[in-house]
Amino acid sequence: MTDTEGIRLALEDAERAVAGGDVPVGAVLAAGGEVIARAGNRRERDSDPTAHAEILALRDAAARAGTWNLSDTTMYVTLEPCVMCAGALVNARVARLVYGCDDPKAGAARTLYRICEDARLNHRLAVQGGVLADECAALLKRFFAERRR
Repeated sequence: MTDTEGIRLALEDAERAVAGGDVPVGAVLAAGGEVIARAGNRRERDSDPTAHAEILALRDAAARAGTWNLSDTTMYVTLEPCVMCAGALVNARVARLVYGCDDPKAGAARTLYRICEDARLNHRLAVQGGVLADECAALLKRFFAERRR
């Protein structure tokens, strides 16, 4: 799976999140080029502040694998992860993060913090941002513009 293909799949999950009234963020976790878990935000639908797309995909993958250790996986997500999600990626030992657009208000992979690459932590993961950034940002902008109406 290419990075572009992974983000395109995550965009599909982001679109589905909108139907539940959630911010359109989607996440896909892959191993060996195969999708092992995917999710869209469900904070509104589940009334759960931790129901971010990345967390839901990690939970699903760990349950299927029977282990919390998800090394040798790549997380594709439409929006740069927040502090909670970046920390979860580190704790799950994910090997690589690929994301769409930066999050100037909460981004914790590159924008405000660099949690995924922090040498003080016990695990680091490679980070690639900006994949289909314009498409990912446009989806978010449309969602928030419609909410303001």
